[in-house]
Amino acid sequence: MRYLFADCRWSLDDPEWGRAQYLAGHVPGAVFLDVAEALSGPAGPGGRHPLPASPAFARIAGEAGIGPDVFVVAYGSLGGAERLWWLLRHFGHDACAVIDLASWRGPFATGEESAEPTHFEPRPRTDDTIGCDELAARLGELVVVDARLPARWRGEPNPVDRSPGRIPGAVNAPWNGELPPLPDGDLVAYCGSGITACVILHRLQLAGRAGRLYPGSWSEWE
Repeated sequence: MRYLFADCRWSLDDPEWGRAQYLAGHVPGAVFLDVAEALSGPAGPGGRHPLPASPAFARIAGEAGIGPDVFVVAYGSLGGAERLWWLLRHFGHDACAVIDLASWRGPFATGEESAEPTHFEPRPRTDDTIGCDELAARLGELVVVDARLPARWRGEPNPVDRSPGRIPGAVNAPWNGELPPLPDGDLVAYCGSGITACVILHRLQLAGRAGRLYPGSWSEWE
């Protein structure tokens, strides 16, 4: 098995920021995967960052050099690395992990890099997501976790949410803080558009607990 680093830095405010950071300095050999272009489908009724279609993700992963014998190590910002981690597992590739770029003690490379293309065979899971209709019908029996920052969870006006608010009954577990104690039960994580919620799901997995992603998140629910 060989290792492949994936740079998933991105910014909600500046679509060019992540690539600029990658070109300025990255882990040697790392490929760049843009969260909005590579790790999301086209924005629409399903939210700002819906899940990519299986064929589209298979093409992108293959072009990035992710094959059956590759262990992917993702790093990024604002949940980008965890989004790739979640997508890989969703499409049947469990050989993946997340690291904090600040912990990297090796050299940095500059400029664009690419990996040798390979074939990625998607095997989508069916038990790790929940749709809007099922979520609405089962609100009273689910543990719904909102990964947005507290002000957005409280429904304060902000430049991101068109209609500030939260899903009824949702508890707050901000993606950039420590994971708080959460009630037992069938857990669903969401955020603004399905990216930072993957941070919560990654931490739950490390703690030995499973959860599902509501991909549309608040950008669909609102």
